[in-house]
Amino acid sequence: MSNLKEATPTPDAQRPVAVDPSTGTILAADSAGAYLRASLVRIKGGETGILPVVAGLLLVSVLFQVANSHFLTAGNLVNLLVQASVFSLLAMGEVFALLLGEIDLSIGFVAGLSAVVMAELVKPTVGWPWWAAIAAALVVCALIGILQGTLITRIGLPSFVVTLAGLLFWEGVMLYILGDGGSILIQDNIVNDIGSGTLTRLGGWVVMLVVVGLYATQSWRRDQRRRDAGLMAPPRSLSMAKILAVLAAGVLLVLLCNADRGVLVPVYGMPWVILLVFAVVALWTFVLGRLKFGRYIYAIGGNAEAARRAGINLRRIRTTAFMLCSFTAGIAGVVYASRLRSISTALDGGTLVLYSVAAAVIGGTSLFGGRGKAMHGVIGGIVIAAIDNGMGLLGFSAAAKYIVTALVLLIAVTIDAVARRNRP
Repeated sequence: MSNLKEATPTPDAQRPVAVDPSTGTILAADSAGAYLRASLVRIKGGETGILPVVAGLLLVSVLFQVANSHFLTAGNLVNLLVQASVFSLLAMGEVFALLLGEIDLSIGFVAGLSAVVMAELVKPTVGWPWWAAIAAALVVCALIGILQGTLITRIGLPSFVVTLAGLLFWEGVMLYILGDGGSILIQDNIVNDIGSGTLTRLGGWVVMLVVVGLYATQSWRRDQRRRDAGLMAPPRSLSMAKILAVLAAGVLLVLLCNADRGVLVPVYGMPWVILLVFAVVALWTFVLGRLKFGRYIYAIGGNAEAARRAGINLRRIRTTAFMLCSFTAGIAGVVYASRLRSISTALDGGTLVLYSVAAAVIGGTSLFGGRGKAMHGVIGGIVIAAIDNGMGLLGFSAAAKYIVTALVLLIAVTIDAVARRNRP
């Protein structure tokens, strides 16, 4: 590689580091010390990743545990993850819009409409099987996303205006379907188990080992391909450490879920909804990280004009992104209705959309486009749920919860703005 030079090895890095002389960016490192130094350089340059939010989550957890020793108990932590599921799913959907430098304000009531459609179709008087009712609800949401995306890309309307109109319109449609009764009770056991059902203790271990095995295989192969190509990748020792860390996290999660967290009757096992969130984040991580579609989204969010000149079909990619945003909101709506075993006019879609944007940004997705991951939505959703859960345990009012969440969001946006300013 003619444009690379080798840095002199230091005592903790016996192998050379490939450096781009034009930017000073370390492109390849063959030792743990060199890789960690390269990561530190990226952090100082503004590429902080999820470090701020993880540090914030740890700080919040410590503070709540000190104030109330019940916060870090197995039962409360599992309940917190279940609470976070709707926020995380909505935030993952919002990530698709934010990556483009756009926003979708309608996903709260799109999720509500998804829940209403599913609940209507599984009613005994209608008799649709659960899978067909869920599929129909998700198709409706996907069509909503295509419609809104088309208005934005074909006519050139601002996404803020289109999705704000969508917020009002789909709320009206949801209220119209619910009618005078105002609510629909869900009696299908499988649908209800999505939000409240659990695996057996053995089933949790089997699923965890399968998931970790798949992650280990994919992660090791990806890092090896990058090393073979001379790209930035951790050395084998750090790749193995990362896999072992994921395994440890999986073991801890299963142990938490398998602990008896019941009050009147025993309750244990990993909730289905946690597995559903993992499945969605894995799917969208693959789409954004491994497919051309994902690379095109990042390119458009980074510089739309440059992407257009490179031959990317901006209209198609942006419309598809809004479709996936609404589709993911549909999944969140199914989970929301499943947890409550019903859907009613009490759904606060406005608050849900605000929380979804806040969760995505708090998790690390940039409001300015071009930077973010599906995992950011999950982490941000957990932060939102942790604040709500912890302050609830301490007896704080809803007003205090909103104020604290707003402050956390403001801090996250400030960190993002400062990081952009420091980035070359």
